[in-house]
Amino acid sequence: MKLLDSNILIYAPQPAYAHLLPLLVDPDCFVSEITRLEVLGFHRLTAIEKTYYERVFLQKTVLPLTKEIIDLAIQYRQARKMSIGDSIHAATAILHNLEFQTRNVSDFSHISGLRVNNPV
Repeated sequence: MKLLDSNILIYAPQPAYAHLLPLLVDPDCFVSEITRLEVLGFHRLTAIEKTYYERVFLQKTVLPLTKEIIDLAIQYRQARKMSIGDSIHAATAILHNLEFQTRNVSDFSHISGLRVNNPV
């Protein structure tokens, strides 16, 4: 079971990354609320892209932010400079025992126990 980073969702519809599309429909691949925020909150998102991603999110299980996720994300940020989004992604993957799928593997190498894979 896997947690998809925002960059996987963003790359998938591009022809060069079509091999990522199966991840978007795989029921064993989840996304977090932070991914929904990052993708749909992009200020230059077109109406067509918005509709596309809203449909993707309707098909995915979106894992909620919980106090436990926030508390672990705080620990990650206190230990090392990390973006809010990355710390929440990592905490979500750890607490749900999911492999994290991201293009930015090196950003997470310092987190013990986090399984990370670059499917790109």
